[in-house]
Parts: sequence; structure tokens; C-alpha cells
Amino acid sequence: MSIHKPLAVMAAAALAACMLGGTARADDYPSRPIRMEIGYAAGGPTDVLARILAKEMGDILKTSIVVENKPGASASIAASDVMRSEPDGYKVLVTSLTWSVNPLLYPGRYNYDPVKDLTPVSNICKLPMVLVTSYNSPYKDAKSLVADAKAHPGKLTYGSSGVGGSAHLAGEMLATSDNLTMVHVPFKGNGPALQEMLAGRISFMFYPSVGIANYVQQKQLRVLGVGTKEPLPDFPGVPTMESLGYHDFDEGAPWVGLLVPPATPRAIVDKLNKAVNEALARPQVRQQFASLGAQAVGGTPEQFRDFLVQDKARWAEVIKRGNVKGEE
Repeated sequence: MSIHKPLAVMAAAALAACMLGGTARADDYPSRPIRMEIGYAAGGPTDVLARILAKEMGDILKTSIVVENKPGASASIAASDVMRSEPDGYKVLVTSLTWSVNPLLYPGRYNYDPVKDLTPVSNICKLPMVLVTSYNSPYKDAKSLVADAKAHPGKLTYGSSGVGGSAHLAGEMLATSDNLTMVHVPFKGNGPALQEMLAGRISFMFYPSVGIANYVQQKQLRVLGVGTKEPLPDFPGVPTMESLGYHDFDEGAPWVGLLVPPATPRAIVDKLNKAVNEALARPQVRQQFASLGAQAVGGTPEQFRDFLVQDKARWAEVIKRGNVKGEE
């Protein structure tokens, strides 16, 4: 499904609407329920994490936050709807990595700037990736996998949830870091890719850390590396990608963030940001996030904006070096 009206045009329309309608009042915000839109299906990681946050933010802001899923078009249906909305803080967007990647892979289809065409509120969390292979795989560590890939260009295969997804881009990051030639095998979701790897039909994949521990305990999966700067307690003895000489995996982990329409008053952005950070500081939120493999981030709107600038540049370089093409 393509977006007929470029998102950048929608941003301009939203700004004009704000100028015509006057500046949204921030002193009594929020005085009614807030709608939180998510561009992904219910039950997925982004949805589950957003609902945890929405409950706590509603408590802090003393209003209800209604979560609405609008999946489709690589999460851009929800993004375009929020971009067109009144910049009054009553419709917000929770999105993820695809926000940065879409215009890089599909510049004709997604004509927007991920840094400028929505207002960043806060980074919420990140979902570290882990490098995994079948327990019966010949690869017992990351070094042996990379050595085989170097010795036999085109032999190794790696799975993902689809072109431009986090697992695909992590595989490309590994390939471009070491000048490896490997074959990307896209599936319709991480789950099917994981099942193929468990069956030994693909060599390895990068997978979000959530849910992996059970497969490891049952000796179905072997974790070769974790995409964090510090080791993960769930995988004792497993080296970090950083310690193996592969940088940017921690910063390049899939993220979940909160954005609002362009021209939203700074006072409203600040209220939302404060609520996000207060929610993330609550022990029950950190515990729930940790159980899902997510690491709370938080921070200021400026820090999130800077992160989006870096995220766009990082994936632009990976996509260029790997000659990654979007699906037709």
C-alpha cells in the first residue's frame, strides 16, 4: 500500500493548520484523553511496550491514553495520520526503526524526513539484538562463523523478518563491517525465520533478545554474540559484539520512540517528555520492560532528535555499502 500524498506535504499542512487555528494551550494540557497510535499489529513488541508506557503515562498525566493500532505500509499509515493531526498533544505516535529506514529504502514511496517531519518527544527503549545459530550448527562462536564466511563467500545464509527489518540490517552491518559476502533470506516475520534456522536450513540470524532464553535452555539455539556494550545476564559467558570488534550494534538496536505532530508547542512536548521519563523510572515499568528484553532509554527531546539524526546516517551508510534495495 503506497501513500498517495507525500508525508512532507502533510507536515506542511499541519503547520499551516496550527498557524490558522492558533497555538494549542499548554497550561491546561491534558484536559481530555490522549490517543496513542501504533503502526504495528497488536501483540507485537512495540505494541506491548507502548501499552505498558501508556498506562503509566496516563496515571502521571491524570488522563486516559487510548492505544490504537494502525498497522500497514511499514508503519507509515499511523505516522501519516499523526503528521496530519492538530499539533495539540492529543494524538501521539509510537514508532520504531522503520521510521528511519523507510525513506532510505523507498525514497519515492516515503517522501519524508524522519528527523524533521514529526517532533521527537523521547526515545523510550531499545531491544538489543543477539547473534544466534542452531544448537547443532558447526559454529560454536562468532569467530568461527565469520572465518567460514570469509573462506567461503556466498556460503552462509542469514534470515530476517523481511527486507529492511532490524534482523536484515544487523546482518548487513556484520557483512559490511568485515567485507563478508553472505546470502540474505527474508521471511514474513522473525518467527518463521527462526524456525528455519532451528531446522538448520539457514546459517544464522540476528534476533531480538526477548524469548531467546527458552530456546537456549532447551538446547535448540546457541547465542554467539550479544549486541550490547555490556554482557547480558540472560546469556552468561557470551561475548558482546563490541568486544569482538563490531561497533554500532548497541546504538543500532531496534528502538521504540514517541513523536508528535510538527509544530506541537514546546510546553506540551515537555509535559509528555516528563511523563515518559517518570514512567520509565518506575520499578514496575523497568521490570516489565526487562522481562520483554527491552532496555529503558528516556532522555530529552534534543537527545532523541540527535539519536534520529545518527540513526538515519548509520542506516544510510549500511544500506549504501550493502547495496540494499527495497522490495518492489
